[in-house]
Amino acid sequence: MGKTSPESELKQLVDECRKGKLDSQKELYKQFYGYAMGVCLRYSQNREEAKEIVNDGFLKIFASIRDQREGSSFKAWLRRIMINAAIDFFRRNEKFYDQYEISSFAIEASVPDNHSILSEQEILRLVQLLPPAYRLAFNLYAIEGYKHPEIAEKLGITVGTSKSNLAKARNKLKEMLYAIDRDRFEKYG
Repeated sequence: MGKTSPESELKQLVDECRKGKLDSQKELYKQFYGYAMGVCLRYSQNREEAKEIVNDGFLKIFASIRDQREGSSFKAWLRRIMINAAIDFFRRNEKFYDQYEISSFAIEASVPDNHSILSEQEILRLVQLLPPAYRLAFNLYAIEGYKHPEIAEKLGITVGTSKSNLAKARNKLKEMLYAIDRDRFEKYG
């Protein structure tokens, strides 16, 4: 007997999920939870919010798994659904978000031994500190590679607002990085 490839195992798992098999859905969730969480953490303010987005995303995946085209990348499809789940989460909760000024946030980045390098977790934390509208524009543009007209359409905003939110996100990130550098300089001289 020959070994099955990871691709054929995934295809079989997805096929079983299409048939509504709960054990297969649970296995798919386990296999892709970490990846989905990584995507959603960039769009959320904290881990709890990211978990909620991941769970919403998986509900959408299982509801529409029959629409996933065979032969196309399942992982790319899952990523797109998680991003859309994050956008939906933002829209549902937008009324609860205030447009915070960055000065109201406590920067909780730990200081690594090398003063000029931020860890991946520190960078993620800084992105999470951005106000939600800025965070969405930054992630969609800088990480996902969407253009401003696409971002505007996805978020229901104007192209100008998309550009403005991205510029404000970049400025806020620069301010936070400057504050961290200043604090490190004062601490370590």
